[in-house]
Amino acid sequence: MDYKAAFQGAVERVRSEGRYRVFADLKRHRGQFPRATWTSPETGAESEVVVWCSNDYLGQGQNPVVTEAMKAAIDAHGSGSGGTRNISGTNHSHVQLEAELADLHGKEAALLFTSGYVSNEATLSTLYNILPGLIIFSDSENHASMIAGIRAGRGEKHVFRHNDLAHLEALLVAASVDAPKLIAFESVYSMDGDIADIPAIVALAKRFGAMTYLDEVHAVGMYGQRGGGVAERDGVMDQIDICEGTLGKAFGVMGGYIAADTVIVDAIRSYAGGFIFTTSLPPSLTAGAAASVRYLKAHNEVRIAHQERAATLKRMMVEASLPVMPSTSHIVPVMVGDPVHCKLVSDLLLSDYGIYVQPINYPTVARGTERLRFTPTPFHTDEMMRDLVNALSKLWAHCNVARLGGYAA
Repeated sequence: MDYKAAFQGAVERVRSEGRYRVFADLKRHRGQFPRATWTSPETGAESEVVVWCSNDYLGQGQNPVVTEAMKAAIDAHGSGSGGTRNISGTNHSHVQLEAELADLHGKEAALLFTSGYVSNEATLSTLYNILPGLIIFSDSENHASMIAGIRAGRGEKHVFRHNDLAHLEALLVAASVDAPKLIAFESVYSMDGDIADIPAIVALAKRFGAMTYLDEVHAVGMYGQRGGGVAERDGVMDQIDICEGTLGKAFGVMGGYIAADTVIVDAIRSYAGGFIFTTSLPPSLTAGAAASVRYLKAHNEVRIAHQERAATLKRMMVEASLPVMPSTSHIVPVMVGDPVHCKLVSDLLLSDYGIYVQPINYPTVARGTERLRFTPTPFHTDEMMRDLVNALSKLWAHCNVARLGGYAA
């Protein structure tokens, strides 16, 4: 077999569909977020750009409170953690960070993983081992990491239509009364920007004796009086059995975690291969994350500013008749509806206007729903927003995007 040709063919199939991904070579500027330097892959030339698609939603990756904590941890403890959590890799900053996260979510305990993807995959797959006969009910728009974890568990699962609680209820009614059950869903869905009805899902879980597993990766730090997420905002945090989050978005660092009752965390810690058999996060990351969590607990004004910026950008785009998708969160998605045009608009924004936003294509979103996904932060100014909207308005006409699937909010 010509192995190289097989790999080349796989890449060419992606290219032919117009969804081949090119990574933007960026140098972030500490203290100047969201500005960065972009290096052109064709010429090697550098130019200044404004980043519009970062998951560093609150700019915490630039916060001196966070960066100084990380530098101090390196000076005090060195670079790596030294091993797995079980074998010499539990540093004091791990313990401190888990305590901060448990407190953030009002839970007894928390458990760190190397990423949000790993925390979802490892936890959900492990639950099948701990709860024989478990049935998981999963929202159709759940993140790939949740889907991977559920599949890896090889147990019974049912997928309910996105945020369709009538469909979820019908599936629960049809399930065995005696079987253990778990409803897995997200709070903020990051591609459409909509938010789940957490109180209603909690009510269904109670009615049918199911546990709840809530992915808050796009909400922790950004919602609730202390940044505990949408569950905190909606007053139902104490009714969520397992809350999963990330340290790589609003907290500006890296890593994932779950927060739950001590016995649940202890069981996952004891059985999850994705936790047991991997080197733990280095103390620089855990110290920085702990500083970030503490900071955002005490600074609700950052969340208020963030929501204002998102609302302002949506308003500007609607006033310019751009096809903003309905969004009840800080996510601002703009529909394109075609992978080739989506990439074209993204490329021209970067090369001609110094604006970086990554095209979102299949398999991240369904074919025909390709889009640009903007994530305004407290540091995006009105001037930056006006430049963005003006550039988009010109390109929408120039590239004839609306004819291919755009629609107004």
